[in-house]
Amino acid sequence: MDEFCGRVITSDEIRQFQQKLAQYEERQLNIFYEYFHEDLIYIIESLDTPSILRELNFRNLISLEHYVSIKKQCGACAFAEMLLEDIRGSGRDAMLGFWECLFVLQNDHPHPNLLGVLDELDQRGDHLEQSINLDKMGPVQPFYFKAFQLHRSILLEKMLILVEHRAPGLTRESQSFDISERYLDLIVVSSQHFRSRPQHELIATGGIHEHYLQRAQSNLERISPNRLFRWCHRKRCVPQTVLVSGVPGVGKTTLMQKFVYDWANGKLYQRFAFVFFFKFRDLNNDELSLAQMILNEYPYLRNQLDRIFQNPSQLLFIFDGLDESKSSIDFKSSQSYTNPHSIETLNVIVSSLVQQSVLSGCSVLITSRPTRLATVETSIFHRVSEIMGFLPKEREKYFLHFFSDYTMAKKAFHYVRENGMLYTFCYIPSYCWIICTVLSMCFRAQKINSASTMVFFPKTVTQLFASFLSNILLNHCQEGAIHKEHLISIGRMAEHGINSHILSFTKDDLEAFSVDTSSHLVTSFVMESGQPPHVSYSFLHLTIQEFMAALVHYLDYSPERLQKALEEAKSYKDGRGEIFLRFISGLSDSSTRSLLKPYVGELSAEASKHVLSFLQKPIEKDIAVPIWDIDIRKVLNEFACLTESRNKALVSSFIGPNKHFDFSEFYLAPLDCTVLAFILESCKGRELLDLSSCFIQTEGLERLAPTLHTVSDVRLTNNNLRDEDMSCIYSILTHPQCRIQKLSLRNNGLTVESCLPLAWAINKNKSLRDLDLSKNKLVGKEFYQLLAFFSHPACRIERLALQETKLTPEYCGWLLSLTNNANLVFLNISSNFFGNTGYPHIQKLILTHPSLKEIKVGMNDFSEETEKNLLQLQRHKPDVAIYL
Repeated sequence: MDEFCGRVITSDEIRQFQQKLAQYEERQLNIFYEYFHEDLIYIIESLDTPSILRELNFRNLISLEHYVSIKKQCGACAFAEMLLEDIRGSGRDAMLGFWECLFVLQNDHPHPNLLGVLDELDQRGDHLEQSINLDKMGPVQPFYFKAFQLHRSILLEKMLILVEHRAPGLTRESQSFDISERYLDLIVVSSQHFRSRPQHELIATGGIHEHYLQRAQSNLERISPNRLFRWCHRKRCVPQTVLVSGVPGVGKTTLMQKFVYDWANGKLYQRFAFVFFFKFRDLNNDELSLAQMILNEYPYLRNQLDRIFQNPSQLLFIFDGLDESKSSIDFKSSQSYTNPHSIETLNVIVSSLVQQSVLSGCSVLITSRPTRLATVETSIFHRVSEIMGFLPKEREKYFLHFFSDYTMAKKAFHYVRENGMLYTFCYIPSYCWIICTVLSMCFRAQKINSASTMVFFPKTVTQLFASFLSNILLNHCQEGAIHKEHLISIGRMAEHGINSHILSFTKDDLEAFSVDTSSHLVTSFVMESGQPPHVSYSFLHLTIQEFMAALVHYLDYSPERLQKALEEAKSYKDGRGEIFLRFISGLSDSSTRSLLKPYVGELSAEASKHVLSFLQKPIEKDIAVPIWDIDIRKVLNEFACLTESRNKALVSSFIGPNKHFDFSEFYLAPLDCTVLAFILESCKGRELLDLSSCFIQTEGLERLAPTLHTVSDVRLTNNNLRDEDMSCIYSILTHPQCRIQKLSLRNNGLTVESCLPLAWAINKNKSLRDLDLSKNKLVGKEFYQLLAFFSHPACRIERLALQETKLTPEYCGWLLSLTNNANLVFLNISSNFFGNTGYPHIQKLILTHPSLKEIKVGMNDFSEETEKNLLQLQRHKPDVAIYL
């Protein structure tokens, strides 16, 4: 994000910006305000609130105290909405002052959305109103108005319905909904990070999801659908070619469907007179013309197509699913294609549209999986973005939409939220569908069965997909016997697809693996799309394909074939074998296999032994190397497989007597924290867990919480923990079996709001002796109450660090009360702001404390004379070491 570095805004630049804005009427400012509204909400939510309010207060636009109170009571989003509405309602001068405020803020807060808004206003301000009106009203279409109206109405009808597939056993039919009612916002961000991914793309994106959400508060550019073809700050242009990437099932096609629906409904980008929507999986013809490609999909445009081509700037081509194209698309192809009626390959046609050599001035929008883009030259695109999927709020909304019963929806979401392994992939809408399907079946079974009958709720991803499959098989059992050979055929084809990067299969592929599409069982896994003769087949989701690829080795065990599959999956540098390995490991668990036993009989126990033996060798080898040479990522991936297997004994035997776990300065994703929690659960009684600078945040801490109490020394230094995380820390410290003796919360984002819950936790805890709260902004009224707990005669804290916590002289008197704590032997209060006025209290503390052995008081704005006096105190108290 180097292009988003801050710069010093000069007074001349501020004056020029003021002069430029002053030329606009209030009506125009209102238009701009509305146009940028969504960006402004996000910017206000993301930037430092005190900085915004100070700037506005400085210009007498708002009451600072009033809006501080509003944010505290209503939250960031409501605060941003109210602030914008109030400024708009205050008239032209207030709006001008607000824009000036944002212009100044880019000095210290160079958020990309802020820079993009200011840049667009600066570069396009004179023509911006015209551009906004064009997107609202659209161009005039005198020649082909009837064709335009027909095309729009057909697309509106086609895109209106959002189909939600339902697994057999839940309902027979797929369910359909109005897209405007069921569509949930997906997070789209500007991104290039798909360029290199050593991990499986679902795991990699799931792992970094919370990391990106945190970065969104500082320097992550958020791109809503109505910004895809708006001014691009990076390229300094209005983009004509846009690339949207996203992992399988994350919602690329749904986003495109909503995009086209909103255009056809008159809500989005009316500058385009025609939008042509294609799926790559349906375009696997050998050769054709661009004109024929359009007419195959929209035959009613035949008589108007040449006239339509005369205005290429009014055309948008959407190509969905580059990864499903059989053709290899080279976006920098040197082959020239200029006549849309000429016959050419799909590669040349698409690359020519992107390069603007045909229909120059048209716009192109392409979607793809990240893995496909890692081998494609994408620099030619004006905007490259990635769908990150659901935020936590949207995940919960999905559950509420899926379950008609509100209580059941909340119960299901709570179950998943509490289970880190299952929650990891909930950023993917299709995964949410699978987990909701399974849980709805569990709830139904729980309701039907007696209270004494246990219902199996999945705890691992393998168990989730085993439950999903058992639900399908249960339905087929009611219709007749299940032919195991059908499942084996599906599994062999699935494995071939994983190994060969194939998501979309042809009729020939199905025949090669004896997959019979006339079987109802097969159609429960495989979807058909396209029109004859260009029909393609794909699994409901990539993860279902990966599960079936793993399952086949338990259905039809061959030592040679299994060994080869394991070695190949392990060898892939792009990580595409990771989820396959986790599934095949998870199926080694007998309780997981038992879910499928009623339908397919016993799954191979020999395959289970084979898999565990295979996993054991590399782990033993990796664990045996010196601690400083361990490849932590590799070891965590291996233990992730064991986590799926639920084999605690095996984990414990691998870890052995090692009492110290040091992950410091290694980024731990939430999924890694789930794996680490399983390791701690399997190997209780560890002495040290160092998680310093691991980017452990809310979700990661929640996943570790159930096991952190088993460790003696827990270091959470420099993890950007917040006040809201204190409830989790409270639960850890107050666990009845808590054995934490040493806890470091040094250098996090804790404020005075953390003081009371921390004080209550310390009061209840019986093991903690050493606490480091340094480099947190703890000052405030509640800090006095925390000090009161530290000063209580019953307090067990022996070592306390309050370095750089913004303490001022008025706190010195309260520090003196620490003399009541006869257990305290070490105190670090350095790097605060006591000054000479605080010296008398510190002097008395040193001289009168009954047990203090060591105190650090340096960097406190003392004069040289005061520092000398402090050192001379050792003459009177020789048993206390004083450090400046």
